[in-house]
Amino acid sequence: MDGLQRIPILKVGRVLIVPIQVDMDDQTVMHLQERILSELERTGARGVLIDISLLEMVDSFIGRVLSDIAAMARIMDARTVVVGMQPAVAITLVELGLELRGVDTVLNVDEGIKLLRCEFDFNEEDEGEFSWGELSAFAEQINRS
Repeated sequence: MDGLQRIPILKVGRVLIVPIQVDMDDQTVMHLQERILSELERTGARGVLIDISLLEMVDSFIGRVLSDIAAMARIMDARTVVVGMQPAVAITLVELGLELRGVDTVLNVDEGIKLLRCEFDFNEEDEGEFSWGELSAFAEQINRS
């Protein structure tokens, strides 16, 4: 099974969670971009949380596509948060001169969820099917793995 098929896009409430657990080549990252945008359209999600904590390498193309995903998501009325960036990845992005414009970054999934929750300013009563508690529990599972 190639990397393309191993990157899940999970919808939890109004957030798409994308835990990237494989190294990505150009084809994989482009396909992932298409899938995220399709899921945004299909689900009406308002947030995209991309977990890159297991990525050991990000090249300039992958960095640019992450920025593009955030810009396209913004046009579709969704906010993108990248979580779990390893120090080596951050160093590489800076050395490549990539700013990841429009991409909020935080240390872990839990902080990413908190950021999205503040952005949406939801009350528990207004959420209907959506439960921040469920999303936080999901974040804890991801952080433990």
